[in-house]
Amino acid sequence: MKYVGAHVSASGGVQNAPLNANEIGAKAFALFTKNQRQWHAKPLTEDAIEMFQTNLREVGIESRHVLPHDSYLINLGHPESEGLDKSRKAFLDELQRCEQLGLSLLNFHPGATLRKIDESKSLQRVADSINWCLDQTQGVTAVIENTAGQGSTLGYTFEHLAQIIDQVEDKSRIGVCLDTCHTFVAGYDMRTTSACDKTFAEFDQVVGFQYLRGMHLNDSKPELGARVDRHHSLGQGKLGWEVFRYIMQDQRFSEIPLILETIDDTLWAEEIASLYGFQK
Repeated sequence: MKYVGAHVSASGGVQNAPLNANEIGAKAFALFTKNQRQWHAKPLTEDAIEMFQTNLREVGIESRHVLPHDSYLINLGHPESEGLDKSRKAFLDELQRCEQLGLSLLNFHPGATLRKIDESKSLQRVADSINWCLDQTQGVTAVIENTAGQGSTLGYTFEHLAQIIDQVEDKSRIGVCLDTCHTFVAGYDMRTTSACDKTFAEFDQVVGFQYLRGMHLNDSKPELGARVDRHHSLGQGKLGWEVFRYIMQDQRFSEIPLILETIDDTLWAEEIASLYGFQK
């Protein structure tokens, strides 16, 4: 079964996110559990945690279909010790917030070299950071999101993802979220059925579908291989509809959160309905 949703607002408190997801017909959703552009946030209150879990039950969305996203400030591959330490502590806090909310996944961008360290050393730092944080938490899987390859960011090749996973000690708590826009602009074609076959076969060979824990479903404003991260509404970008039909009809993408981060939230309900329509 497929579980489609969107990255919804948690304005006014995390407890509002399940209600916002329900309004657009979502069976899954993403959220920020704190302000994604600030290092520090107030701790979650017992009331907010209880209301979040109550609202989840009321709208009928399972916690395993919620894919929280960490702060954009975190860089687990940071080349400098001060920045690395700050990022690790912030990521640990994000994992602990997921623990408190009863959530089992945390999506994150792997990091960036800032052009001060080579990629392999930075990828090692990402894995070391994940190990450090997982050792101090339980029940939450760290989900690496592949990136567009902008600037000095890591994670734009399947090999990068595999390199991180290989160095994570607890393989049961590491996973991957594939973003369709990022995958495309990083150079992996998905515009036709045969292109999807090839790209996802390569993903399976290099990383393995056993590590796929979620997806971000976004069309792309830039062309194939542009390495520029600019999402578009479904069917309105350079990807087109075929990859989304493919995902909705392929059992390898079942039972995980499939999350829209498309640019017009007024279209989310329509986009979700369109995606489910591919199953009929």
